[in-house]
Amino acid sequence: MGSMLPIGMSVAKPATPHPTKPNILCILVDDLGYGDLSCQGFAKDIHTPNIDRLLNQGVRFTNFYANSNVSSPSRAALLTGRYPDLAGVPGVIRTRNKPVEPSPDMSIADFIRNHADESWGNLSSEAILLPQVLKNAGYHTAIVGKWHLGLQSPDTPTERGFDYFHGFLGDMMDDYYTHLRHNRNYMRENTTVVHPQGHASEVFSDWAIDYLNTRRKENVPFFLYLAYNAPHAPLQPPAEWLEKAKKREPNSTGKRAALVALIEHLDEQVGRVIHALETNRQLENTLIIFVSDNGGDRGSNANNGPLNGWKGQMLEGGIRVAAGIYWKGKIKPATAENFAMLMDIFPTVCQLTGTEITHKIDGISILPALLGEKQTTDDRTVFWVRREGGDFGGRAAYAARYKDCKVLQNRPYEPLQYFDLKNDPNEQTPLSIETSERYRKLFYELMDHVREAGQVPWQ
Repeated sequence: MGSMLPIGMSVAKPATPHPTKPNILCILVDDLGYGDLSCQGFAKDIHTPNIDRLLNQGVRFTNFYANSNVSSPSRAALLTGRYPDLAGVPGVIRTRNKPVEPSPDMSIADFIRNHADESWGNLSSEAILLPQVLKNAGYHTAIVGKWHLGLQSPDTPTERGFDYFHGFLGDMMDDYYTHLRHNRNYMRENTTVVHPQGHASEVFSDWAIDYLNTRRKENVPFFLYLAYNAPHAPLQPPAEWLEKAKKREPNSTGKRAALVALIEHLDEQVGRVIHALETNRQLENTLIIFVSDNGGDRGSNANNGPLNGWKGQMLEGGIRVAAGIYWKGKIKPATAENFAMLMDIFPTVCQLTGTEITHKIDGISILPALLGEKQTTDDRTVFWVRREGGDFGGRAAYAARYKDCKVLQNRPYEPLQYFDLKNDPNEQTPLSIETSERYRKLFYELMDHVREAGQVPWQ
């Protein structure tokens, strides 16, 4: 287990807080299971002291949701405040977007697997991203790490509102040390190809710390979006971290031990970034958001706690995520049961910073809940959409929810199922739809959403 870096222990005289515009650090991790932080209380084989401190000393959400069960759409929702299909990203934007032509000796299974590499999203040219509005409000904006919303102009980070980009344009990495995807290098500093050395989680932390150091003497607030690839497969922690995890949990399976080591190594990197904020006297005036882009991956032996389902599914385990927001001395430690989503981060940050929103968004500000005020956040119907190739065949799967009533469809060829999450939180017993007025209402609201999203090109 790595060292626990302190939060809240001043190392120097604090910088004078900006009166209305705090710095914002948004940390997004990839495929983290709902139970795969020790502060969540479900995984007894994992130790994440640095992330735990953020969530325990800030507001830890128990009812926070990604806007999708896969990566690109969730990122689109976070950065636009919109449902991802209304931002042009109903599915995954992939680094290989040309399907393989079938050959006479290719099996149907191989043909489907090859087609799964197709790209099913294109960030709308009409979409307005959070760094754009924050930049107009006087912020310096940067992204370090995984972008996953476009590989080329005009959909690169510095063309979509960020002042600075140091990271990875693509989706997953095939290797955490070579940083390649399909044998191509997608690492960039702004538009320049770079060839960093070392584990990707350490590289991104180094780059984030470098950025924080450059902002140390600037009298301009910053927005840093730090998006790690970890703990997404491949399960490739540094060897010494894997050895520690296996030594501590000798009965852990190979995949589980590797995932635990990868997450604990990630936790150490998050701790390094927080420590840099503190050393730079930036911590007292920096709001820190921590969240995952979707639920844990079954193939990686993730722990989704009590939730049914996995990444890629509309069940709770695919879309409900660990999340917390920390601001030293400004936000009191609390556990919030408020329903919230990734798309709510956009308006929350804007309200906190006094930044005006002059265009349509779908998220709501949860700032009152952060400040300890009573706020109703679940009195709204919300939607999830995922369009894919492969066995989806280019079709979409859906979910919709109002309060505790939820309809879902994990695959486009399955019927919709209807659940009462209050009485059946593990989604074990679908309810009859024949006489349910709430089901019919959700069904038609979902249909209206599909109609609206059909006006937004995604190719």
